[in-house]
Order: sequence, then C-alpha cells, then structure tokens
Amino acid sequence: MQLRYNFRLYPTRSQKQSLAQAFGCARVVFNDALAARRQAYAEGRCISNAELSRALTQAKQTPERAWLAKTSSVVLQQALADLNTAYHNFFASMSGKRKGSKIAAPRFRSRRDHRQSIRFTRNARFTVTAADKLRLPKIGDIAVAWSRRLPSQPSSVTIIKDAADRYFASFVVEVTTCPLPTSDSEVGIDLGLTRFAVLSNGKIIDNPRVLRRAERKLKRAHRALSRRRKGSKNYAKARVQLARAYGKVADTRRDFAHKYSTAIVRENQAVYVEDLCVTGLARTRLAKSVHDAGWGMFIRMIEEKAARYGRSFAKISRWYPSSQVCSRCGAAGGSKPLQIRSWTCRCGAVHDRDHNAAINILAAGQAERLSACGAQVSPTAMPAQRVEAGTHRYDSAPLGVRGLYTGEDAKHPGLSFQYL
Repeated sequence: MQLRYNFRLYPTRSQKQSLAQAFGCARVVFNDALAARRQAYAEGRCISNAELSRALTQAKQTPERAWLAKTSSVVLQQALADLNTAYHNFFASMSGKRKGSKIAAPRFRSRRDHRQSIRFTRNARFTVTAADKLRLPKIGDIAVAWSRRLPSQPSSVTIIKDAADRYFASFVVEVTTCPLPTSDSEVGIDLGLTRFAVLSNGKIIDNPRVLRRAERKLKRAHRALSRRRKGSKNYAKARVQLARAYGKVADTRRDFAHKYSTAIVRENQAVYVEDLCVTGLARTRLAKSVHDAGWGMFIRMIEEKAARYGRSFAKISRWYPSSQVCSRCGAAGGSKPLQIRSWTCRCGAVHDRDHNAAINILAAGQAERLSACGAQVSPTAMPAQRVEAGTHRYDSAPLGVRGLYTGEDAKHPGLSFQYL
C-alpha cells in the first residue's frame, strides 16, 4: 500500500528562487509538449512520448531554451509524464473506462497559477541528510518540519507551493498494513448538518462549521483585497492574506476529519455509512453547509484507514429509508420533513431521527456483510403445516380449516382477525 506523507518546508530566499525557476521550467516543458500534441492531432498524426523526450533534449541545445539545463532533468521528464497521464485519463473518461464525472482535455499551465508543483523520483537522487534536511538536486538542502519519521524509503517527492506561499514536501512511501487488535463493536454512522455525525452507539459528533465561523474574517480579507489596485505589491500581499485565511479553514476541517475518522476506526471492527450523493446535495440551497461539512473527505478517510488497519467498511445504498423505518419493530413510518427531529412509532418507541437512522444503517450493513460472507439470510425450506396451506384475507376465511388462527393484518394495522 502506498501512502503520502506531507511535511512543511522552509526554504531560504535563494532556494525559493531556485524553486521558482524549477516551477517555470516544468511549466514550459508541459506547455511545449501540449502544443506539439495538439499540432500533431491537427495534422492527423500521432506523436509518441519518445519523440517528445527527444524534442526536449534538442530544445536544451537551442539558445531559446538553454536555461532548461539549469533544472534537474528528472523534473522536466516528470512534466512530460504528467501530460501523458492527463491524456490517458481524458481518453479513459471519454470511452467510459474511468469512473466518475467526465474529465476535460489537458490545458496550458499559466504562470499566474497560485499553485505550482514539481516532482523528483529516485533517479534524481534526492536524500534526507543527517541534519534532517531535504537535499534536492540543483536546489540545495531545505529545512523540513518533521512531524514523524517516514516508515520506508520514499519512491518520489513532490514539492508544492500553494496559494498562501507555503511550501510542502509530499513523499510517496510503501507501507504494510498493520491490523489493529480485534474489537467486538460495530458502528453505523448517520451524517447530517445539525449534528455532523450520530453513531449507533449513541455518540454524537458536533458539526464544527469551520467556514461559517471564519466568515467574518474572510469577509474582511475579501474587502481588503477589493480595495487594492490589481497588479500592485499591496494587492499581492492582500491576496496572500486571503489565501492564508482559506488555508486555515481547509487545514482545520482536514484535522477534524482525521482525528474523528481515526478514533472511529480504532474503536470499531466494522464501520457502515450511508452512500450520500454529495454532488447532488451541493446543488440545493444547502450547498454551502454541505461543502463546509466535508462529508466526502470524512468518508474517504474512514475507508482508507479501515483498509490499512484491517477493519471492515461498507456503504449502504442511498435509497435505503434509514430515517423512515423503526429500528425496534421494523415498521415503515413514511417520509418525514427535515424539521422533524424525533417521532413516535406505533409500537410506542420514541426515536431520535438521526440515532434511529444510525441503528438502521448498522443493521443493514451487518445484513449485507453476512450475505456477502455466504451466511444464511433466509430460512430453509420447510414443509407447510395443514393450517398454513394457503394465504387468505381475513374477510374470506377458508372452508374446512381446522383450529384457530389469530393475528394482525399487515395492510390494516391494529385490526385483529380470527380464522375458525
């Protein structure tokens, strides 16, 4: 299993200039290769990756592109690999081989993009020095804020500069699955907006509403940016301040999702959640709150950590009426508006809407898991009793039936009937 480990970088002023040159070289190589591919397509021919690589080598020898030699060749080759991957994903999406929404064709990269990145592989011989610094070819030793040690030798590292002018190193490492001790508890999770998550064991996770709480600060940052002249130094400073405010919101939301997803996976052997259509919910009037909650990121983290730590994870169909069925007797109470947070079943049970849904999600997940494991989910065939030879309505008792049968009609709740 491959994982990414991200760490904050603190380059010096000269190292920032070297990184900016590397970002620019990778961008130019990507754009030149994209232009060559588009021209070849217009002429009705196909251009291979080997031809693009040879064209890059020849470009380094020309006066117009001689400055490409100041950057590591691995960075430039990885830019060509990124273009090849982008086209591969585009063709797979158009042909239906790639799941999810359609992907557009690759576009030219702009120097005004606030997010830049380059990648070094093992061929570049990047290393972590004895002084715990990241040594990159033609850039130097960069200080790293190590929050933990890498579990193995990284296969590649991606240097990222985000919109807030922060630098990060993203290492790709190979890790082995480390199953946690077996737990007897299983949990179903019902996600919501009023309360972020309600677990079947009764635990409630409050919604942090990170974006809502930061709206006042973001509004001031937007106002300050709008009052600056575009292209000036003050405009650049205001833009960075706004990007940092949004970055803090994203980091807080990600930290919240990491902490609670880890706790849920550690405490439970199996986790079941509802397969929500976040994209569809984001088109409603609740779009801002849905995006602020970060359901998709939270579910993805649970799924990834469950696979890593040997836990079971399953998604329940989004069409399953988890909030409509009584978790005690199984009777369907019908659809209920969102403002109804609790309801009483005809069996006398008083249900909290979210807790009842979480219990039903747990039961549905357990039933699906047993069915997938080959367990018996329906009773075996048995010979019919004499008084059960047929199914009859309560108003047309069969003739010749011996004995007495008393029950309740499913189509007429509360109506008792007798067969004599």
